[in-house]
Amino acid sequence: MQVLSRQRGISLIEVMMAVLIFSIGLIGLASLMVVATRSNQAAYLRTQVTYLAHSMADRMSANPIGVWSNSYNSTAYPLSVTQDCSAGCTPAELATYDQQMWSSQLRTFLPPGATAQITCAPGTGSFNPVSAGQVDKRPPYGGTCAMSITWGERSAGDNAHLSAPAPTQTFAWEFQP
Repeated sequence: MQVLSRQRGISLIEVMMAVLIFSIGLIGLASLMVVATRSNQAAYLRTQVTYLAHSMADRMSANPIGVWSNSYNSTAYPLSVTQDCSAGCTPAELATYDQQMWSSQLRTFLPPGATAQITCAPGTGSFNPVSAGQVDKRPPYGGTCAMSITWGERSAGDNAHLSAPAPTQTFAWEFQP
């Protein structure tokens, strides 16, 4: 005895629904990967900026006479300066060499158009460590420096609007070298 089935084509509909649900899941997974890539690129740039800021602060700490003589002050980093300190340098020449190296790092590790500025000022009061000849005996809070690094943060997947400027980010830091 043969039983006739009235459910012809039902399994085909079930397969098509399973493919549709699976496709929607893959689209969601692709979206998550794009967001993860964007976040990863932003984190990479912010790590580079932090590294570069601490690198220059360390260079400045090693040259206090150059810092308090205002040799590091500039609002136009990266600079196009050239200084060779292979045979020794004065504090001002060492500051120029540090600026040259830091400018090169800014151009290498950050997107094109990244800028930075450093401004150092002696502390309030009459203490001036350079003129007093007491740079190594500078009291706490004898002066501070302000550093600012600005860069464009174009994330992955933003190629549709390349003509529009990338959103800018700024790292601002006040420190005592």
